[in-house]
Amino acid sequence: MKVTEHIARAGKTLFTIEILPPVKGDSIETIYSTIDPLLEFKPAFIDVTYHREEIVFKERPKGLLEKKVVRKRPGTVGISAAIKFKYGVDVVPHIICGGFTREETENGLIDLDFLGIHNLLVMRGDNLRNEKYYHAEPDGHSFAIDLVKQIMEMNQGKYMEEDLLGSSPTNFTVGVAGYPEKHLEAPNLHTDIQFLKQKIDAGAEYIVTQMFFDNSKYFEFVKQCRAEGIQVPIIPGIKPLSTINQMVTLPRTFNIDLPDSLVKEVQKCKNNEQARIVGIEWCIEQSRELINFGVPVLHFFTMGRPDNIKKVAEAIF
Repeated sequence: MKVTEHIARAGKTLFTIEILPPVKGDSIETIYSTIDPLLEFKPAFIDVTYHREEIVFKERPKGLLEKKVVRKRPGTVGISAAIKFKYGVDVVPHIICGGFTREETENGLIDLDFLGIHNLLVMRGDNLRNEKYYHAEPDGHSFAIDLVKQIMEMNQGKYMEEDLLGSSPTNFTVGVAGYPEKHLEAPNLHTDIQFLKQKIDAGAEYIVTQMFFDNSKYFEFVKQCRAEGIQVPIIPGIKPLSTINQMVTLPRTFNIDLPDSLVKEVQKCKNNEQARIVGIEWCIEQSRELINFGVPVLHFFTMGRPDNIKKVAEAIF
């Protein structure tokens, strides 16, 4: 079932999760151990993130350095298929621009179509760690909107091979990312929302937000999106804060602010267990307020930690 169909049929706020693929060499059991504790809450769909390649330098004899491209979390297509057929739950693989040519993207999408996986979350992807600015692959996409357009063309049966005869259209539903506190590279929130509107106009049918801890930021984001003419579902992405150090790492990594009241409570904590309890309680109250607002879905970023999400879900679902 499509993400949009889940939302249209539900009549209530749905529970969904996002998981990280295992690091190369780890067993898929690491994925199952994240999903299994949360199955009782009947996730409508499960997102599977994709992570860009990394550039590493290996030291060789005579002080020479060898540049290597490493994918530390490979196998998103295979993982998505494993989840779909093991649990019978719809999956939403993340499709990114970075690191792929248009042809490689098309081939990956064809594989997903063959597997009956028709929900996608599309985004540009991050810069490489050693890059100050994002650089597309030769014949790759520079912006998420271009990736959306490629998928829409495939939905019309148009592939890169122009003389392909009798081609079958794909049937993808595309979601895109939204940033209640604006994307790092956007000059301001209004401009960011204008770019988001272009992706919706190109064919995207729903939005999943970056994590936030201040619901007022989400409410204002939705208000501005609606004013700009964006009428698709806007799914809030949330996460319980789980360690004291995340007061520093989360804002730095995701370009978000933490509310003063949350920071003050975490600063009182003497250890991570106390911080974890504060994070769970905050997320429960945050979730309740979002449900009262009428959000279609609560989308939880697990980051390999299902225990905190389970505590939150037990309180609200």
